[in-house]
Amino acid sequence: MFLANLATYALSHVPTAAAWIFQEATVGWDPLSLWKQMGWAARIVVVILFIMSGWSIGVMIDRAMAFSAARKQSRAFAPAVAGALREGKIDEAIKVAERNKKSHLAKVVVAGLQEFRAHGDSAEIPGEQIEASKRALERAEAIVHAELKRGLGGLATIGSTAPFVGLFGTVVGILNAFKEISTQKATGLGAVAGGISEALVTTAVGLFVAIPAVMMFNYFTNKVEAFDVEMDNSSSELIDYFLKRRSVRRNG
Repeated sequence: MFLANLATYALSHVPTAAAWIFQEATVGWDPLSLWKQMGWAARIVVVILFIMSGWSIGVMIDRAMAFSAARKQSRAFAPAVAGALREGKIDEAIKVAERNKKSHLAKVVVAGLQEFRAHGDSAEIPGEQIEASKRALERAEAIVHAELKRGLGGLATIGSTAPFVGLFGTVVGILNAFKEISTQKATGLGAVAGGISEALVTTAVGLFVAIPAVMMFNYFTNKVEAFDVEMDNSSSELIDYFLKRRSVRRNG
């Protein structure tokens, strides 16, 4: 009997509960409706996030194209310059490097070759030619490293700050929800739906911007580190070549 009375009581109050939950729930969930329901603060947050997203996508495309071109030209450059150096044709090796200007290896190697050729046999101090070439290679490596990392700092900044920008929108949305409850003197879904939708949208957009930025920053950073290793190896091999060439000249 008790259970029967409880069930009857619950069923009699279902319409009241439903009316409370869906009280004035006229919120549209398509993007245009959500935008119209947002306050100015939430709209500004979304606009800022989309600007950050556009900038990060631009950096991703730019770095992807630059790294792809560097990898492609370096694959063609390495065997060509190695063949020229084996034959002792430094001028030809420099021409090969200048034809592959997007290659990170070519940018480094050409600096060392030009410095070595500029000193020639005029170096008065023994080893000065090699040391000058080594310094030129180090300078070129530093410059190329900075070029490869261009834009990655901004990508890291966007990846770390976008969630907090979205969180600011979340706070604003929750405050608006409480404001509507206070204004309308109601606690139904209709009273808080606008503020809750602002909070959820700004949070989602913040994560949407941050996650790809962080992932691509890590990916590009690993690429730069791999390029650095390749440049170090090329510089070391070139110095070894200069030492052997100098030794052959002295013995000759």
